[in-house]
Amino acid sequence: MSEQILHAVFLVAITAEAMTAALAAGRRSMDWFGVAMLGSITALGGGSIRDVLLGHYPLTWVAHPEYLVITSGAALATIAIARIVHRLRHAFLLLDAIGLVVFTVIGCNIAMAMDQPLLIVIVAGMITGCLGGVLRDVLCNDVPLLFRSELYASVSVVTGAIYVGGTRYGLPPEAVMLTAMTIGLTLRLLALRYNWNMPTFVYTRDLH
Repeated sequence: MSEQILHAVFLVAITAEAMTAALAAGRRSMDWFGVAMLGSITALGGGSIRDVLLGHYPLTWVAHPEYLVITSGAALATIAIARIVHRLRHAFLLLDAIGLVVFTVIGCNIAMAMDQPLLIVIVAGMITGCLGGVLRDVLCNDVPLLFRSELYASVSVVTGAIYVGGTRYGLPPEAVMLTAMTIGLTLRLLALRYNWNMPTFVYTRDLH
């Protein structure tokens, strides 16, 4: 997958993330400014946290201010077409899954370009893929999806591990990228289809 195609998919993904965040804002009765802000935070927050932790500057949206226009504009546009967007739930779940694996690969690429260790590269991919959603859920006062039993962060880790492992072994980068993203996307979609979950820890006894 060429850099141009990856970038195009990235733009589609941040647009979709911003629109789904707008719906979450609507459920919390936020004003238009809140809708726009939550859309941008959700779409760009994971990459921003990654860049801050790695010392990678300028931040993505600082280097490309148009991303703020795209994400906030998509969030505000959702207000007008909310009824239609709600009917496209399955399409947005697909776009969210695509965004997860694309963000993961992009995060891994940035960490690898900075010569970070293997573990840090995989974590950077996971942060890029997952932390925007965590910020959205926290701001909406929900338990973040990352901390529920759904296969989400684990999908990002698998995607990153396959991509980084294949790259470190000298396999063709585009083939490795496509393979990692295909496996990650398939795993996420199967988890959604068959309700696959991670084991949960339940503790109900009072300590006192």
